[in-house]
Amino acid sequence: MNFNNILFLDIETVSQFETYNHLPDDWKELWDLKAGIINRNREDENSETAYPRASIYAEFGKIICISCGCLQGTGENKKLVLKSYCGNDEKKLLQEFCDMLQKWSGEADKFLCAHNGKEFDYPYICRRLVINGIEIPEALKISGRKPWEIRHLDTMELWKFGDYKSFTSLKLLAKVLGIPSPKDDIDGSMVNSVYWVEKDLDRIVEYCQKDVITLAQVLLRFHCEALIKPENISIKYVQHQN
Repeated sequence: MNFNNILFLDIETVSQFETYNHLPDDWKELWDLKAGIINRNREDENSETAYPRASIYAEFGKIICISCGCLQGTGENKKLVLKSYCGNDEKKLLQEFCDMLQKWSGEADKFLCAHNGKEFDYPYICRRLVINGIEIPEALKISGRKPWEIRHLDTMELWKFGDYKSFTSLKLLAKVLGIPSPKDDIDGSMVNSVYWVEKDLDRIVEYCQKDVITLAQVLLRFHCEALIKPENISIKYVQHQN
């Protein structure tokens, strides 16, 4: 595998509105229906208390950060270069990301890699692109394509080895494989609050970038490759869209 042909990515999402009470009436009605399904057998939750989970549904959430990483070089001296597209204007950050992705994937044998990407990151991005009226880049298209024509790697799927019964978090997988986890601040359940309450987007971007670092290290371990040294990890830029 040519690791230099892989774009590692991770997204962070939040609910479209700060709280349930900020929802317009027509959206409240739609969320009530959704919440009734996801709250089934949860007597302690209602539409309002479940609303922070709206972030994981593309119909009720939005993307606030996409962090990407590319490997350069080989062996002990390989480097990981990171860049992020983030901000409050989802359409602008998605367009910036798509412009980059279209250029990057112009050559043959380019792959995307995410953890649980096939169930979350890839479809979520595509749905939000459609909602925002942005054309889906070739690298993300799967409709009408044969399985071997879809260049989407998923470290969670690779770890399953054909087993479809379990979910393994990136944090757990890194621990099992002996990879030092750089995630030492927030976790996914806190992103909505950090964005809407603390208004700290930079903190979320840093968290997202740490996921990309861990993701790349995990794939390298799968192939018995040397890990990336901390001093060989660099951030190219953070593209803010306000």
